[in-house]
Amino acid sequence: MDAVLIVLSMAGLTVSTYFTGVAYRWIHPDARWIPAFCQMGKQTCASIVFTPRARVFGLPNSLLGQIYYLALSIGIPLGLLAEPSVLILYVCASLLTVVLAVYLSYSLLVITRVPCKLCFTSHGINVVIFILLLLNYHE
Repeated sequence: MDAVLIVLSMAGLTVSTYFTGVAYRWIHPDARWIPAFCQMGKQTCASIVFTPRARVFGLPNSLLGQIYYLALSIGIPLGLLAEPSVLILYVCASLLTVVLAVYLSYSLLVITRVPCKLCFTSHGINVVIFILLLLNYHE
Protein backbone atom coordinates (compact mmCIF):
# COMPACT_ATOMS: atom_id res chain seq x y z
CA MET A 1 0.00 0.00 0.00
CA ASP A 2 2.91 2.36 0.72
CA ALA A 3 4.20 2.00 -2.84
CA VAL A 4 0.79 2.98 -4.24
CA LEU A 5 0.66 6.00 -1.92
CA ILE A 6 4.11 7.10 -3.07
CA VAL A 7 3.20 6.72 -6.76
CA LEU A 8 -0.02 8.71 -6.24
CA SER A 9 1.88 11.36 -4.28
CA MET A 10 4.45 11.71 -7.04
CA ALA A 11 1.69 11.98 -9.67
CA GLY A 12 -0.07 14.62 -7.56
CA LEU A 13 3.22 16.46 -7.04
CA THR A 14 3.82 16.52 -10.80
CA VAL A 15 0.36 17.96 -11.54
CA SER A 16 0.53 20.49 -8.70
CA THR A 17 4.02 21.59 -9.74
CA TYR A 18 2.76 22.23 -13.26
CA PHE A 19 -0.16 24.26 -11.90
CA THR A 20 2.14 26.22 -9.57
CA GLY A 21 4.50 26.98 -12.44
CA VAL A 22 1.61 28.30 -14.51
CA ALA A 23 0.17 30.25 -11.55
CA TYR A 24 3.48 32.05 -11.04
CA ARG A 25 3.99 32.33 -14.82
CA TRP A 26 7.19 30.28 -14.71
CA ILE A 27 5.72 27.81 -17.20
CA HIS A 28 3.51 28.52 -20.19
CA PRO A 29 0.35 26.40 -20.03
CA ASP A 30 1.02 25.06 -23.53
CA ALA A 31 4.79 24.54 -23.25
CA ARG A 32 6.02 22.13 -25.94
CA TRP A 33 7.79 19.85 -23.43
CA ILE A 34 4.50 19.17 -21.61
CA PRO A 35 2.79 16.09 -23.09
CA ALA A 36 -0.22 17.17 -25.19
CA PHE A 37 -2.72 15.25 -23.05
CA CYS A 38 -1.53 17.19 -19.97
CA GLN A 39 -1.32 20.66 -21.46
CA MET A 40 -3.70 23.27 -20.12
CA GLY A 41 -5.67 25.11 -22.75
CA LYS A 42 -5.34 28.87 -22.35
CA GLN A 43 -9.12 29.25 -22.37
CA THR A 44 -9.79 26.29 -20.08
CA CYS A 45 -7.51 24.93 -17.37
CA ALA A 46 -5.03 27.79 -17.49
CA SER A 47 -7.82 30.30 -16.98
CA ILE A 48 -8.90 28.73 -13.68
CA VAL A 49 -5.42 29.02 -12.18
CA PHE A 50 -6.08 32.75 -11.89
CA THR A 51 -9.56 32.60 -10.34
CA PRO A 52 -10.11 33.52 -6.67
CA ARG A 53 -10.96 29.87 -5.91
CA ALA A 54 -7.46 28.85 -7.03
CA ARG A 55 -6.16 30.56 -3.89
CA VAL A 56 -8.45 29.35 -1.14
CA PHE A 57 -5.88 29.95 1.62
CA GLY A 58 -4.06 32.91 0.05
CA LEU A 59 -1.40 30.85 -1.70
CA PRO A 60 -2.06 28.95 -4.90
CA ASN A 61 -3.87 25.71 -4.02
CA SER A 62 -1.31 23.90 -6.13
CA LEU A 63 1.53 25.18 -3.94
CA LEU A 64 -0.27 23.81 -0.89
CA GLY A 65 -0.70 20.58 -2.86
CA GLN A 66 3.04 20.42 -3.46
CA ILE A 67 3.66 20.69 0.28
CA TYR A 68 1.06 17.99 0.97
CA TYR A 69 2.43 15.57 -1.65
CA LEU A 70 6.02 16.17 -0.52
CA ALA A 71 5.02 15.48 3.09
CA LEU A 72 3.51 12.18 1.98
CA SER A 73 6.43 11.29 -0.29
CA ILE A 74 8.91 11.90 2.51
CA GLY A 75 6.85 10.58 5.43
CA ILE A 76 5.92 7.23 3.90
CA PRO A 77 9.48 5.92 3.34
CA LEU A 78 10.46 7.20 6.78
CA GLY A 79 7.75 5.01 8.28
CA LEU A 80 5.76 7.90 9.71
CA LEU A 81 2.47 6.17 8.85
CA ALA A 82 3.32 3.53 11.44
CA GLU A 83 3.15 6.18 14.17
CA PRO A 84 -0.56 6.63 15.07
CA SER A 85 -0.22 10.24 16.19
CA VAL A 86 1.46 11.19 12.91
CA LEU A 87 -0.89 9.08 10.81
CA ILE A 88 -3.88 10.96 12.19
CA LEU A 89 -2.27 14.22 11.00
CA TYR A 90 -1.89 12.77 7.53
CA VAL A 91 -5.51 11.56 7.58
CA CYS A 92 -6.76 15.00 8.70
CA ALA A 93 -4.70 16.77 6.02
CA SER A 94 -5.99 14.31 3.48
CA LEU A 95 -9.59 14.88 4.58
CA LEU A 96 -9.03 18.60 4.07
CA THR A 97 -7.84 17.92 0.50
CA VAL A 98 -10.99 15.89 -0.18
CA VAL A 99 -13.27 18.59 1.21
CA LEU A 100 -11.43 21.16 -0.88
CA ALA A 101 -11.67 18.86 -3.91
CA VAL A 102 -15.46 18.69 -3.55
CA TYR A 103 -15.67 22.49 -3.35
CA LEU A 104 -13.29 23.01 -6.27
CA SER A 105 -15.03 20.36 -8.40
CA TYR A 106 -18.35 22.09 -7.77
CA SER A 107 -16.70 25.38 -8.71
CA LEU A 108 -15.33 23.90 -11.94
CA LEU A 109 -18.63 22.34 -12.97
CA VAL A 110 -21.11 25.00 -11.83
CA ILE A 111 -19.35 28.36 -11.44
CA THR A 112 -16.54 28.50 -14.01
CA ARG A 113 -17.89 25.67 -16.19
CA VAL A 114 -14.41 24.55 -17.15
CA PRO A 115 -13.85 20.79 -17.64
CA CYS A 116 -10.24 20.68 -16.43
CA LYS A 117 -9.00 17.09 -16.77
CA LEU A 118 -5.88 17.77 -14.73
CA CYS A 119 -7.94 19.30 -11.92
CA PHE A 120 -10.25 16.29 -11.77
CA THR A 121 -7.24 13.97 -11.96
CA SER A 122 -5.69 15.74 -8.99
CA HIS A 123 -8.95 15.61 -7.04
CA GLY A 124 -9.30 11.90 -7.81
CA ILE A 125 -5.75 11.27 -6.60
CA ASN A 126 -6.60 13.05 -3.34
CA VAL A 127 -9.70 10.91 -2.80
CA VAL A 128 -7.76 7.68 -3.39
CA ILE A 129 -4.95 8.82 -1.07
CA PHE A 130 -7.54 9.59 1.62
CA ILE A 131 -9.12 6.14 1.28
CA LEU A 132 -5.71 4.42 1.43
CA LEU A 133 -4.71 6.44 4.49
CA LEU A 134 -7.99 5.50 6.19
CA LEU A 135 -7.35 1.84 5.40
CA ASN A 136 -3.86 2.22 6.80
CA TYR A 137 -5.28 3.86 9.93
CA HIS A 138 -7.58 0.89 10.59
CA GLU A 139 -4.84 -1.72 10.21
